[in-house]
Amino acid sequence: MGVSRVAEAFKIALAQINPTVGAITDNVALISETYARANAAGADVVLFTELCISGYPPEDLVLKRAFQQACRDAVEELARQTADGPMMIVSAPWAEDGKLYNAAIVLEDDRIATWRAKYELPNYGVFDEIRVFDAGPLPGPVPLQLADGTLVRLGLMTCEDMWREDVAETLAECGAELLLVINGSPFESEKDDMRLQHAVARVTETGLPLVYVNTVGGQDELCFDGVSFVLDHDRALRAQALSFESDLLLTEWQRRSSGWSCVAGRVEPPPDRLEAIYRALVLGLRDYVRKNRFPGVVLGLSGGIDSALSAAIAVDALGAERVHTIMLPSRFTSTTSLEDAAACAKALGCQLDTLPIEPAVEALDATLAPLFGGRAPDTTEENIQSRVRGLLLMAVSNKLGPMVLTTGNKSEMSVGYATLYGDMCGGYSVLKDVYKTTVFELAHWRNANVPAGGLGPAGTVIPHRIIQKPPSAELRADQKDEDSLPPYDVLDGILHALVEEERHTGELIEAGYDAATVRRVSNLLDLAEYKRRQAPPGVKVTQKAFGRDRRYPITNAFRHVARER
Repeated sequence: MGVSRVAEAFKIALAQINPTVGAITDNVALISETYARANAAGADVVLFTELCISGYPPEDLVLKRAFQQACRDAVEELARQTADGPMMIVSAPWAEDGKLYNAAIVLEDDRIATWRAKYELPNYGVFDEIRVFDAGPLPGPVPLQLADGTLVRLGLMTCEDMWREDVAETLAECGAELLLVINGSPFESEKDDMRLQHAVARVTETGLPLVYVNTVGGQDELCFDGVSFVLDHDRALRAQALSFESDLLLTEWQRRSSGWSCVAGRVEPPPDRLEAIYRALVLGLRDYVRKNRFPGVVLGLSGGIDSALSAAIAVDALGAERVHTIMLPSRFTSTTSLEDAAACAKALGCQLDTLPIEPAVEALDATLAPLFGGRAPDTTEENIQSRVRGLLLMAVSNKLGPMVLTTGNKSEMSVGYATLYGDMCGGYSVLKDVYKTTVFELAHWRNANVPAGGLGPAGTVIPHRIIQKPPSAELRADQKDEDSLPPYDVLDGILHALVEEERHTGELIEAGYDAATVRRVSNLLDLAEYKRRQAPPGVKVTQKAFGRDRRYPITNAFRHVARER
């Protein structure tokens, strides 16, 4: 006793949790329960996620002074829990001296010890934090005092701070020994590699190990996939948390001649591309329904692949008992479609009812006859069928309570192949950011796999005949999607280039796409903006989802289309 010694080990718990925006009391309870488990496991530091107090992203909620005060009260309540426990690092909107920060707050010894404001405020894609937050100064390290009285200097960063070199470099120069990064980083297909590249860059530049903890769960259009991890000073992956699930990852640190090093721990393998997309869709829908307190969902089951995949995702997310499917046949609905819808509902174990739309369509035809008489049928009559279906589904929702789940995909929404107040009618669009070619891939994947945490049955839940038959809206006799659109493999290639990559039409033509097809698709993409603006929210899975990611004016006369040479 009385002889100073150097600490040899301590533990950091990565608290990968699923908070709800605005549910401050519930979030505090979740943080408290997780903190107690980490304390029992022997953690010296419990590291929570970005804006875990408020939920992320809180958007303009943070401008309400009552909300800011509720967050501050919550932080003070949590501080009291640290009287006899480890350091807790939480995050909240933090008002100070007339400014509002996105802050990481250090709680220990029954008090708010210090806090660090986010320095790099993202202002691209789904992020617009500059609208509501002030940027903090470049931060210095946070001291952690271990049981023997020695200090470990922690470099605390928030999300975007890791994506650029300034903050990590400053922390290293100020004596930080570890980099701790709290995050609210939403899922995009194949984004894991990008995160790791930035983390590796910071480790390489500073020579310091890096701890990355990320939010998990759905919030409106966003889905957070977790996958918290630790990189050691040699850039080796020492620990990694679960994907798309809450997790508490305890990591042990030892002092070595090169500095602090993480003992190899639990490394959860990340899902492959299709599994990751499917699980994002499941989690996004599950949390949207749960956090908005819907009893379940209702959707039209047409016998086509989009509605079948939507139903499968809904059953995996909510359980078959909370998924109500309805077949809404018209005189153009084939016997095959009726059989396929019934087979799909049976395989999934969910309720299927049939409501023929023909009586309502005939009544509307008769009502409109004084104005439409003598005019040949066209897309007007097709859209009436779609809108009758939307009306019936909304009636079921109003009377029985489930939210209407729409079933359109990104390919259709890109070119306006959807009906306002018809098949676009509903509260959530699970395939909104999924191209048609990916819909087919996901259907095959689901037939061969049950996702982790999925509540649906194993085996073939989307009949093979649904996957194999040519897509059709069945709004007129012998209709096929390819009557109106290019083949989906061609269409999706063009759309990916125009939407995700913002490429010019001339580049696509030079790459070998048919010039007339490229011009037509580009024009349809521009013209359909007014429809997309009125579409329900849906899970973001690509780099550029319609809505937050891609904000184009509805009134837009600009057409950048390559000319004939």
